[in-house]
Amino acid sequence: MVGGNKRVRSWAGQAPLVLITLFVAAPVGVIAMSLGRDSGGLWSHLAATVLPDYVRNTVLLALGVTLLTSVLGVATAWLVTLCRFPGQRILRWALLLPLAIPTYLNAYAYTDLLQFSGPVQSGLRETFGWGARDYWFPEVRSLSGAILILALGLYPYVYLAARTAFLEQSVCVLEVGRTLGLGPWSNFARIALPLARPSIIAGLSLVLMETLAEFGAVQYCAVDTFATGIYRTFKRPDPHALTAAAQLSACLLLLVGMLIAVEALARRSARFHNTSTRYRELPSWQLRGAKAWLASFGCALPVLWGFGIPLGLFALRSWQHGDARARETFLEFGRNSFTLASIASLLAVFLAVMMALGQRLHSTALTRFMTRLSGIGYAIPGGVIAIGILVPVTWLDHRLNTLGQTLFGVSPGLVLGGTAVAIIYGYQTRFLAVSLNLVQAGLTRIQPSLDGAARTLGASPARMVRQIHLPMLRGSLLAAGLLVFVDVIKELPATLILRPFNFDTLAVRVYQLASDERLAEASTGALAIIFIGLIPVVILSTMLDRSRPGATTSSSDSDAPLAAPGATS
Repeated sequence: MVGGNKRVRSWAGQAPLVLITLFVAAPVGVIAMSLGRDSGGLWSHLAATVLPDYVRNTVLLALGVTLLTSVLGVATAWLVTLCRFPGQRILRWALLLPLAIPTYLNAYAYTDLLQFSGPVQSGLRETFGWGARDYWFPEVRSLSGAILILALGLYPYVYLAARTAFLEQSVCVLEVGRTLGLGPWSNFARIALPLARPSIIAGLSLVLMETLAEFGAVQYCAVDTFATGIYRTFKRPDPHALTAAAQLSACLLLLVGMLIAVEALARRSARFHNTSTRYRELPSWQLRGAKAWLASFGCALPVLWGFGIPLGLFALRSWQHGDARARETFLEFGRNSFTLASIASLLAVFLAVMMALGQRLHSTALTRFMTRLSGIGYAIPGGVIAIGILVPVTWLDHRLNTLGQTLFGVSPGLVLGGTAVAIIYGYQTRFLAVSLNLVQAGLTRIQPSLDGAARTLGASPARMVRQIHLPMLRGSLLAAGLLVFVDVIKELPATLILRPFNFDTLAVRVYQLASDERLAEASTGALAIIFIGLIPVVILSTMLDRSRPGATTSSSDSDAPLAAPGATS
């Protein structure tokens, strides 16, 4: 009888976690089931005409961005972590600044700067007296332009992962390389890089997911990918457009699933652990002369191109010809963004706490699987999630209208699809993994012995959570809420598709103005998004600026790794 009661309590404790997972993962399941539906011939038309271009451009974009971000991120991480040169201490946190600018804002800035009518080409023509056909200039609105723009905005993911791995590497191994006569780059290529490979692969996987999900930048650069194709198909005046968009989304979902599987296999097959628990300050190479200034210049360029130039351009444009509706932009669109972000972040933190505590108190194979499944949405593009939500929401709205007409002679209209319910739902599917990872990381720092002591003293699970877990999780909860808040502010494709009628956000307002070639007016909203985006950069910089485990915090050159699995020193 007692065993039966324990099983009942265990299932009751796991039930909320299972329900939350099914809730946030349902849109992905809807997309997967759309392949067998009839699209009235629209899918066949897409497959015969534009699908090959979508596949080719998406693959080439992903490969190009991956290659460029790996070079930028890994090289700069090694230089600022293990080498000393002018500006190194400033550059090691400044290299994270491009994270504050969404990639679609970078696209708006560089197309305005480098297009034929932009200041760069206009200045060249005026200086040298050239005509339109007298010179060659690279086309920014192209696949290569999109690769460069995305790489400048996404390389900090690789930089962050690589620098964390370099900070956690064994001092003994690196010093052995030095005693064998290896210089900085030989030590890097033969020792440090192979040891950091799992972390670098994790950073590159994030870059790949963001590249596949990117809509605003590639659309503005006139590159047809799955992300732009899904939105374009959804906007078609065709009764089967939603079904065809869902089937396109299923193709992209299959590609994302393959990437997730490859990344998981790469992590599982890699074993780079050190057994020592003793930490010392990392060795460093003092660069001198031309090498030192070349390192400074090389590390400063990504910061300048990925953050300084776009920020300066938006500030100048806003000062000269800012949005005439600036007051409305901040009062209406800013209020809409703030409302959605606040509700979404609070709900995401609440659901994350429920799931993380559910797994901690009832750690079973089922809860572990459900926790992993709930995080799949972060790897899915926002446009795909939006289509996965619209399919059942539209079906339900039609059924409610039919029922209302039958029973009361009145159609209620769009009950769910025309409200903020759908978009808040989409944000949970997309960003729950962000808050869940931070809450779980916070729980790992709470010793299980505290739970055992509380149970010994007769505390119920609810009281233990209220008096022990939640007070000790305050910092993690705040960080989780802030990161989800900023992600929602910057999110574009899901917001474009799911937003209620006459309900625009800052991101949508900037997108609409930029699409109409009114970048000067869009600069005001873009600056607001950039300054909000600085919040996670400050958080990450603070985490990286803490001392290396075991090293003295007073050291002027001490660095801090983020908490991450991998090698220890």
